[in-house]
Amino acid sequence: MAVLSSPMFGSNRPMKTEMRPITRWRVKCQVSSVKPATYTSRLSTDIPLHESPQALFDDYLENTSRVFEAMFPDKPRSHKLNEEEWRIQMLPINFLFLTVWPVVDMRLSCKSNGQDYPADVPLDITKVVELNMTRWQLKGLDRVMQPSDFSLGVKGALYPDRRGKHTRLRGQLEMNISFVLPPVLELVPEDVRRNVANAVLTGLVDNMKHKVNGSLLADYGRFKNERRLHKLSTKAEF
Repeated sequence: MAVLSSPMFGSNRPMKTEMRPITRWRVKCQVSSVKPATYTSRLSTDIPLHESPQALFDDYLENTSRVFEAMFPDKPRSHKLNEEEWRIQMLPINFLFLTVWPVVDMRLSCKSNGQDYPADVPLDITKVVELNMTRWQLKGLDRVMQPSDFSLGVKGALYPDRRGKHTRLRGQLEMNISFVLPPVLELVPEDVRRNVANAVLTGLVDNMKHKVNGSLLADYGRFKNERRLHKLSTKAEF
């Protein structure tokens, strides 16, 4: 009985599937009036951010393609759909003895001047990157085990906060799963299901948080160095 999920991305297996828009968060295989079980995990980021006057974090966030690649560095598992959206093949989510392979479309957008900011972001923040899942597809559930109603949601935000004495990198990330239980899972006590679901979601969200705290800040360091070298080369030309 598997109870914990693996890291964010899995093996590179081909998935030719029809993506489901968020406005249609339903996979129906039987009629049910049972209230869906919902599980949610939220994490926040609040760490020091060492900016350079020649390479502000605002400038870095404007390049959403670069930001995405820093947050999701496993290139074989993702590809760009358009200027704001990418498709990602995630690692399997293991819930008790159910296993699914999610394929999700993520939108990464850069916003400024308080326009259309997420609810938790102060309006005096100069720039914010917002992450939203727009479509999803699940693989691996057979018709017997597949929940009659399933929804998957991911959203987050990341921004520099200069309101204090020192600049901080702040952000929030939320992931939720909601589904009507198939009969085989109704036999599992609710406290057991909830503990397992919370462990799965927390592991996924925590993995994304570590990518922000690690690979994204490391790439911002490279961005600062690129700006510094460009400035030096420009001076050398004169």
